Amino acid sequence: MTSYSSSSLKKRWKRLTQGWQGVDWLLFMLPVGVTMFASILIGSTQKYTGQTSFAINHAILGGIGVAIALWISRCRYESLLQWRWIVYGATIASLIAVMAVGTTGLGAQRWISIFGFNVQPSEFAKLGAIITLAAALKDRDASTLFGMVKAIGITSVPWALVFLQPDLGTSLVFGAITLGMLYWSGTNPGWLVLMISPLVSAIIFHVSVPVWIGWVLMMGVVAYISLPWWSIASTVVALAVNAASGKLGTIMRGLLKDYQKDRLILFLDQDKDPLGGGYHLIQSRIAIGAGEMWGKGLFQGTQTQLSFIPEQHTDFIFSAVGEELGFIGGMALLLAFWLICLRLVMIAQNAKDNFGSLLAIGVLSMIVFQAIVNICMTIGLAPITGIPLPWMSYGRSALLTNFMAIGLVESVANYRFRLKF
Repeated sequence: MTSYSSSSLKKRWKRLTQGWQGVDWLLFMLPVGVTMFASILIGSTQKYTGQTSFAINHAILGGIGVAIALWISRCRYESLLQWRWIVYGATIASLIAVMAVGTTGLGAQRWISIFGFNVQPSEFAKLGAIITLAAALKDRDASTLFGMVKAIGITSVPWALVFLQPDLGTSLVFGAITLGMLYWSGTNPGWLVLMISPLVSAIIFHVSVPVWIGWVLMMGVVAYISLPWWSIASTVVALAVNAASGKLGTIMRGLLKDYQKDRLILFLDQDKDPLGGGYHLIQSRIAIGAGEMWGKGLFQGTQTQLSFIPEQHTDFIFSAVGEELGFIGGMALLLAFWLICLRLVMIAQNAKDNFGSLLAIGVLSMIVFQAIVNICMTIGLAPITGIPLPWMSYGRSALLTNFMAIGLVESVANYRFRLKF
């Protein structure tokens, strides 16, 4: 009787999971758990404001995201190869539409109002860029300079449109996605260093001139070693480009809004404007430090409950984790992100083709960069860039995008036709 019941349950479970046999359930359940955890923390940040709708909306959107991810995981990801340029065109069109008819808020024009809901196309554009770039790099031709330039050209258009909104944080995510996928597809690491060297040089120039001189010389050495032809000429070009970075930094500062400039400056010295731009960072560090080892307890954090930290339910949600759950709670969340990234790497390694592998790496690059920058931002190790913490920060478009990304990677796992790992 017992064996018959056990066999019957197994058959029912098999019928229920028909079409999801290859899904990585650990990877799927971790974001679900993080989202549920986030709903509780978001509710904690809004306890005395009466705006409990943020926590409820986050949970509801999380449920919708789960359903979308399950549906995507059953679809064959290879079919996206036929639609890659349509996906790319839709991505560009949505970003242009934001500039034409978008809704302005918090000093930027980033949203489109659809049936009363504000949708942020730049979030979904990240997934569109991953799909298009994976299709372009699937033959691993990024080992040549032409292949690398082609890949950069694909992402430069949506990157520029997002930067002009202006949305500095999301535009940086595009850069991280591109670098991660280029590296995985076989691009020479020296080329990647040279590609970002002007930006790094521009920043260092305004911090320390001696360090900047050392960086310029080092880039000359990298160019001499990594560029296989005309080594002397390429070295001279690399030196010239990085030496001109001071002017580049001045130009870039001119393109940034005043609040973006303040964020970059105050990152280096939060006490310069303690009641203005530096207020977020100072209060966030106080909250995380006050949590000590075990935290003050859920719904018990003074900084969190008394709303000392503006926008804590979005960009600064990690400060609530640090204050109310302490070092242990923060490390538990980091462990969850580490496991998510580990499963993404394993799926990338076991994918049946380069396209699927690159999709997984693109999602990995997006998640890793956002998590590191957001957490470092809350503890004063990175400037405030408005990058949300995946599945934790309140934001409809970001939450749905992250679940769609997981569904896409689950499709790669589901149809890899290999043994489970």
